[in-house]
Amino acid sequence: MYVVVEGPIGVGKTSLSRRLAERYGAELHLEVVEENPFLAQFYASPESYAFQVQVYFLLFRFKQLSGISQAGLFSQNVVGDYLFDKDFIFASMNLKDAEFALYQDLYGHLSPRLPTPDLVVYLRAQPAELLRRIALRNRSFEDNMPAAYLAELTRRYDEYFRRYPGRVLEVGADELDFVANPDHERELLARIDAALQTPVAG
Repeated sequence: MYVVVEGPIGVGKTSLSRRLAERYGAELHLEVVEENPFLAQFYASPESYAFQVQVYFLLFRFKQLSGISQAGLFSQNVVGDYLFDKDFIFASMNLKDAEFALYQDLYGHLSPRLPTPDLVVYLRAQPAELLRRIALRNRSFEDNMPAAYLAELTRRYDEYFRRYPGRVLEVGADELDFVANPDHERELLARIDAALQTPVAG
């Protein structure tokens, strides 16, 4: 079983992924953000560092997800807090012209070689709630993130999942505090259990 939790910045992907990994006795694969050496520079000057930050993420995430399949994905449960395609969503916002064309070429060669999740849990929240949660985790490079950027990111996630061909469970996370409220956590975990047992329409 391979389950991925996705959604915009600050929505709670890692927190939920940790709970799911514990619940299913799964190997946990978490997105590595802080180790990107271009990220702080990107937030300070997006146009100057967008290509470097996206290519670093693309290659790092490909290596990590390749490791999942090479280790024998079908012999173990795996939970992750990102889809490989998320990188394309961000790149489509941050890159332009020749840089985006080069990125698309790299992405097109790498993406087909990676495993497909059995279920994607799409956590969705409004920009104001995302900003509140981002402030709580207190990462210095995320200071002063514009609400407009988060709104556009959420719009692109919505568009992506409208066309996603696999099994998706969309969860409105604005009023669902599965970190602090045990009832909310039980409700969400039960929904995910049920989604995993529902056959994919074909």
